[in-house]
Amino acid sequence: MKTFLDRIAEPELIIIDGGTGTEMEKRGAKMESRGWSASSSITQPDLLRQIHKDYIDVGAEVIITNTYACSKQVMEECGIGEQFEEANRLSAKIACEVRDTHEAAHQVWVAGSMSPDTFGADRLSEKVLQDNFDQQAAILAKNGVDFFMLEMLWDVEITSIMIEAVKKTGLPVILGFTYRLEKEHKRSTLAKGGGFGALLPHLDLSQVPMITIMHSLIDAIPVGLSDLKANWSGPTGVYAHYGVFQMPNWVFNDMITPEAYADEADNWIKAGASLIGGCCGIGPAHIEEISRRFR
Repeated sequence: MKTFLDRIAEPELIIIDGGTGTEMEKRGAKMESRGWSASSSITQPDLLRQIHKDYIDVGAEVIITNTYACSKQVMEECGIGEQFEEANRLSAKIACEVRDTHEAAHQVWVAGSMSPDTFGADRLSEKVLQDNFDQQAAILAKNGVDFFMLEMLWDVEITSIMIEAVKKTGLPVILGFTYRLEKEHKRSTLAKGGGFGALLPHLDLSQVPMITIMHSLIDAIPVGLSDLKANWSGPTGVYAHYGVFQMPNWVFNDMITPEAYADEADNWIKAGASLIGGCCGIGPAHIEEISRRFR
């Protein structure tokens, strides 16, 4: 069996899944008013299991745990802090069970998702955040994830805290940065107005085999990829979102078609991205079209 590092070293495109939290919501899972999908693995485990299977069936080689909103600080903000360990353990357990038992035409890996998103709550001290992310990373690693995907990153301080947490597990980590354009459509809002050149030199990238742009509007991807390529020589990936978040729900109005999303993905691949998938609002039909067209 290959490791995911082995897979990254191969020239063929890596296809990952689409949004998990938004797909849970779309299929009826209840969202937390102050933490979105934080409790959905506990309340709807069978639904989560089916979503992972659906993504694998349409070609996803990587499924991401439903733990984007399961940091300790978010769950405490929701008033369900006592469910922190269970939510992360169960999310990893379900994904890994699907990886190990669901029949697929290709090997599947599980990525453990962690995010600094606070859903509007105040940011905690560095010491508290380090302890919280240490605990989350340890739970996900203990329950079988193959590597980590740190998602919706944008600044040096909290990215460094999260990298330090996953380093303690010994597993590889892929970084996922959110890239938003300023009005001039020339620079990002990463690193307090700078781009990747103002951010990456300050991070320990020794266990980082790939950097992605994720949870970003499609219009921002070309500029973001160009900026990333100018400041990072390793493999890159893209998984964009579509729609709008209005706490506590994702709004699915006027969604992009699978064909149109695959057209955009074609441009990202031509620009050098070697991993493609989707984030919020992008579902199995979009991943199926990408797999059909590019696998």
